[in-house]
Amino acid sequence: MENLKDYRKLDPGLVNALNQNRTSQKPQIEVFVRTTEVPKQTEASFLEELGVRGVNHKRCTFTAKLSAEAVTQLAHQPWIHNLRLARNIRWV
Repeated sequence: MENLKDYRKLDPGLVNALNQNRTSQKPQIEVFVRTTEVPKQTEASFLEELGVRGVNHKRCTFTAKLSAEAVTQLAHQPWIHNLRLARNIRWV
């Protein structure tokens, strides 16, 4: 995460999880990936290689379990709008 240029693409929860991930045994973090538009073929391939799910469904928001390195790679892409930590929903 040291080489991350644009922290505005990451929500505070994800930044916190990445910082905790350095000392944790948990190598991957569940995140929401939002693109600026429906990914083109090369962008879709890039997302799939990182483990992003549902890329072929003609949408702009996806889920993935990503390493800190993969989050950094995505944050550097100009076509990525933002990355957010996926939170568990608690029903009351």
